[in-house]
Amino acid sequence: MSSETEALTAQVKALLARVDELESRAALRDLVSDYCIGFDRHDWDRFIAIWHEDAVWAIGEPFGDFTGHAGIKEAVFEVLYPAWRETNHLTTNLRIEFSDADHAIASCDVDCMGATPDGVVQMVGATYTDTFERRSGVWKIARRDVQMHYFNPLPGVEMSAP
Repeated sequence: MSSETEALTAQVKALLARVDELESRAALRDLVSDYCIGFDRHDWDRFIAIWHEDAVWAIGEPFGDFTGHAGIKEAVFEVLYPAWRETNHLTTNLRIEFSDADHAIASCDVDCMGATPDGVVQMVGATYTDTFERRSGVWKIARRDVQMHYFNPLPGVEMSAP
């Protein structure tokens, strides 16, 4: 193989790696968004699709930690949905770092306004730290750690349609 051919092959490989990383970044952003959309709209299929079968969702106090699709289902339907009449999650500051082509760690901040079944509006601020893995060509969350910064009622505030 000539040095020209080797150089071109190296350039093509580098370009393919960059394209793969860009596509992976888009897929990971979609996972973060699908978490919010799926949870807030009670779209179980969208929500559970972001998690690997053996994923860990480490919410921490006051809710707990949950493992696997069965544990995540328990968290959603037995712990969180009963505690919230409605929620609206907003994530920002997503920062993704790849350790290799199939593994990434990401961090984003979240503000969530929600109302309890009795109408008390709560504001939650947290940071999500995600471990993403691409298995069989598909990116999903392998682990999400939640670090709560505040979890406060907003007296006198209502969540009502305009």
